[in-house]
Amino acid sequence: MGVCARLFTAIAGRKIELPPALTDAYPEFAEARYRRGGLPVRVGGWALGTSSAAAITLWRTVFIAPREPLSAELLLHELRHVHQFLQRKTFPLSYLWQSLRYGYSRNAYEIDARRYSAMRLALNSIDKDL
Repeated sequence: MGVCARLFTAIAGRKIELPPALTDAYPEFAEARYRRGGLPVRVGGWALGTSSAAAITLWRTVFIAPREPLSAELLLHELRHVHQFLQRKTFPLSYLWQSLRYGYSRNAYEIDARRYSAMRLALNSIDKDL
């Protein structure tokens, strides 16, 4: 791998495919693109006071930290951020304002993403029981 390719991977991460078990259970994961590593998870982590965020979403792309396990809960949470990006052109600024004003855990977009993930996991569990 050349210097330019290594630099690109360090900044943008590397493209990954989700395991079939996840995409079969949650077909909506096809709405996003997924990358492992990259600068966005580092910057997100720095904003949270850590070396890396578990994941961060920018428009339709979900960047996942290099050592973060791929879980339905995390991916559904990030997928909700994809939806938020697509619903409001001002989402990045609104998200930043919410974070500055209320902090990460009380940010309305984070609360919404946690609720969405929990609801979708519960629905999938109900479907399996039927």
